[in-house]
Amino acid sequence: MLQTYNFTFVNLLAMAPQPGESGGGGLMGILPMILIFVAFYFLLIAPQRKKQKQHQKMINALEKGDNVKTIGGVFGTVTGVKVDRVIVKIAENVKVEVAKDAVSAKVD
Repeated sequence: MLQTYNFTFVNLLAMAPQPGESGGGGLMGILPMILIFVAFYFLLIAPQRKKQKQHQKMINALEKGDNVKTIGGVFGTVTGVKVDRVIVKIAENVKVEVAKDAVSAKVD
């Protein structure tokens, strides 16, 4: 067991930078992390923000007569719009108030 430990220690010493050589630190050490963050931003964060902005734009443009689908899967027609909710007619003589954020899509 002692020989394996010494062998590993010798390998670590051999891999250490020699005096006068660059250690490869600085920017090269954090460059992979920066590249991973940039990849995550363009693959995950940016598309999600774009989708969220489109959804908010759709919610702000809701008006009477629009056919909508809620997050719960209920389809109906908007009969009124309030500040923070919409009134949706889901059947004959059946109207419900739902939060604007609960409207998932406009249906044509």
